[in-house]
Amino acid sequence: MKYNKLIRDKIPEIIKQDKKTPITHIASNKEYWNKLKEKLKEEVNEFLKDSTEEEFADILEVIHAISDFKDFNKKKVNQIRKSKAEKRGRFKDKIILDEVS
Repeated sequence: MKYNKLIRDKIPEIIKQDKKTPITHIASNKEYWNKLKEKLKEEVNEFLKDSTEEEFADILEVIHAISDFKDFNKKKVNQIRKSKAEKRGRFKDKIILDEVS
């Protein structure tokens, strides 16, 4: 079966333990970035179908991989998030914008 998708680091070993042969390659930076974005979409779609903590954790794992790859400063990102929350609010109050007239 062909996949052509980004997988977790230990998946090849798990496949071998199942007496199968994984065929893999190491992505270039360009391919890795594209596959991270694909993986994020995949994990978000899985979460939309089954909104469990496990699926949410999968999204966070991809977010962490993106943060590491893009060399984002986690403290700075959190400061930006907090600043936006102060200026524009959060999503806590469940407000739906129906229309602007």
